[in-house]
Formats: sequence, structure tokens, C-alpha cells
Amino acid sequence: MALVFQYGSNCSESQMNSPERLHGDARFVGIAETVEDFELAFDVFSTNRSCAASDIVRKPGGKVWGVLYEVPDYLMSRGSARACGRRSFDAIEGEGTNYKREMIEVRRPNGQVTSALTYTVKQPQSGLTTNIDYIRHIITGLRERGVPDEYIARVKAIARANNPDVAAQVQII
Repeated sequence: MALVFQYGSNCSESQMNSPERLHGDARFVGIAETVEDFELAFDVFSTNRSCAASDIVRKPGGKVWGVLYEVPDYLMSRGSARACGRRSFDAIEGEGTNYKREMIEVRRPNGQVTSALTYTVKQPQSGLTTNIDYIRHIITGLRERGVPDEYIARVKAIARANNPDVAAQVQII
């Protein structure tokens, strides 16, 4: 099993384990925050969502909370998943095109530090905006998993700064 750290829409159970994604095969392990300094960003265009999707970028003093899942090894890479008639997590995450795999250290609420695989943007772009539906998936997922309210408020602030046109809607999520 691969331990995977998700910080975007896949924090939501309905997204991560949907029939279009991992079809119930990702097992929720818990929440965690990055040990190294990162911040959430919207710096890659998602053609599926028609908006900027999330990334984590290095930023002094920042921390990103997210969700840890165990994903069966055979579902991680394209070849092994395809051999079983499934879509891989690499394909879902756009590994090799928009994103790349990266190992990072994360800290669980009990203080335990562990390594987890995550996906970060290969070529971040400035000037992209996200949309309210995508933000709603992220915030809903963070809430359903029990991420601290202070971090959810930070995500909302980042989303409002990214797209002022949705600021009022973000506030009430």
C-alpha cells in the first residue's frame, strides 16, 4: 500500500473514491500537515474542471493540512492499473503532464512524522483562477476529515485572494 497525502479536492471522500477515480479502493488513514514549509496555491489549469487546480508550493512559515490515504500499489502507476482494467492514481493526478510525484514528510495530530507521496505541479503558472465548485470540494473534504478550523479559514483566504469574484461565496462555505 502506498501512503498518499492529498491537499485538494481529493480530501473529499466523494471525490477520492468516486467511480471515476479510485472506486472505493483508497482507505482513509487520517489527517496530517506538512513538516516542511508549504502553502496551498492554485497554479495549474485543469481542463476537467475549467479552472485552476491546487498545488502545494514551498513558502517559509507555511503549513498545509491534508488527508492521508492508503492506496493499493497496483493502482498507483498506469501500467499496473491498466493490467487490471483500472485507472491509475498517476493518471487521475496527471503525473507526468501537469504534476509530478514527490515524497514529503507529514505530521499526524499525535506528533508522528511519516513520509507520504504527494503530487506537486511541474510548471506552476501565475494568473490562473479557481472556481467556487472546486473550492467547495476542498473545504468540504477538509471539514469532513476534521482538519483544524484555523487551516480551513486560511484556505478560504487563499481562495478569495485567488479569485475575488467568488469571495462572497467562499465566505459562506
